[in-house]
Amino acid sequence: MKLQPASKKEVKRIAKGSLLLAAAELVVFLILHFINLVPLTFGVVLSILGGVLITVLNFTLLCLSIQKAAETTDQKLMKSRMQFSYNARLALQAGWVIVAFLVPFLNAIAAAVPLLFPTLIIFFLQKQGKLVEPSTRKNPEPSDDEEEEDEDHLESFEV
Repeated sequence: MKLQPASKKEVKRIAKGSLLLAAAELVVFLILHFINLVPLTFGVVLSILGGVLITVLNFTLLCLSIQKAAETTDQKLMKSRMQFSYNARLALQAGWVIVAFLVPFLNAIAAAVPLLFPTLIIFFLQKQGKLVEPSTRKNPEPSDDEEEEDEDHLESFEV
């Protein structure tokens, strides 16, 4: 499955923002190195770059899973696919942090910080007005032939 043009645009924005924030993180580590709090090693740089790679990969997988779910007409299947995607992406992030913790030359903090970058980037874009305000999104009206289920309230899921 290929990324749609809108998804490619968002992945590129996340990648660019993540690299910019990675540079800022590196500057912070450099400052901490100069005041003798943290050693600045190649492992720190590798940890930051690895974290950015995992971040961009995670966001790409999110876009792909949303595209695939949007093509599904069965809401239960859609929900289970999204849940599986969420769990797999969370496991990917946790796996990266565990690897960074266990590999002696990597820095677990430097590796984990980039995982927060998409949240910061999306928040920044929202504040700049470059994303759609939640109140202006159009939620599709449920059709009469769809059954309302007591347990699943999927009306808030937007595609």
